[in-house]
Formats: sequence, structure tokens, C-alpha cells
Amino acid sequence: MKNKVLVVDDEVGALTLIGIMLDRGGFSVAKARDAQAALEMLETETPDLIILDVMMPEMDGIELCQVLRKRGDTRQTPVLILSAKGDADSIIRGIDAGANDYLPKPILHHDLVSKVRGMLGLNPMDH
Repeated sequence: MKNKVLVVDDEVGALTLIGIMLDRGGFSVAKARDAQAALEMLETETPDLIILDVMMPEMDGIELCQVLRKRGDTRQTPVLILSAKGDADSIIRGIDAGANDYLPKPILHHDLVSKVRGMLGLNPMDH
């Protein structure tokens, strides 16, 4: 049974790339272009982990993380925040909002897969 990861990023390129990385890493991937789409998706499915980009129009990843932490179904779901490199303020805000961890962008395949596996308590992949 594959673990399901929901990726929320308004950049199609990033969404596609992260999707490919996770798919190759052995995960089932759901994608949302914005917070609203992500929340609609959560009405019908509960992912094992959620990846949020900080910089998104309307509701950003940090605000979305706060919403997720108030919902019963996603209160305990691991959340990984993607942040533009060196953006310490967003990282601190993200952790304060309830994110479990963060990764700087640009994302490297190995870092992403091993971070997600670690957050889900899975064995690191052999490589």
C-alpha cells in the first residue's frame, strides 16, 4: 500500500517535478494548485503527508498549514513546507503554524524522498 502525499504548489513546473520525484520514490501523489483546491481534495481523501509551498496567491502555505492544524482529519498529518532558499522568516512562521519540517527550494530528489520517508517513519531508500 503506497503512502499518499498531497502536494500543494501554484507553479505547474514545481508540481510536476515534485510529483515525478515522489512517484519514483514509491509514493502515490495528489496535486493541488492552491489552498482552495487542496481543501476541496481533503473533503474526499486524507493523505499521509502534505507538502506545501509557502509562496501561493490568496492563501499561502503557512496560512493553509494553520487551517490544516485546526481540522480534525489533518491535525496530526505530517506537513512539509517548501521555502525559497534562505527564507528563514517563512521557515519560522511555518514551524510556528504547525509544519513538521521544511525543505529549501530548489529541491533535490534525494533530499525530498528521504525527508518524506523520514517524516512517515519509513526506512530510508537504498541507493
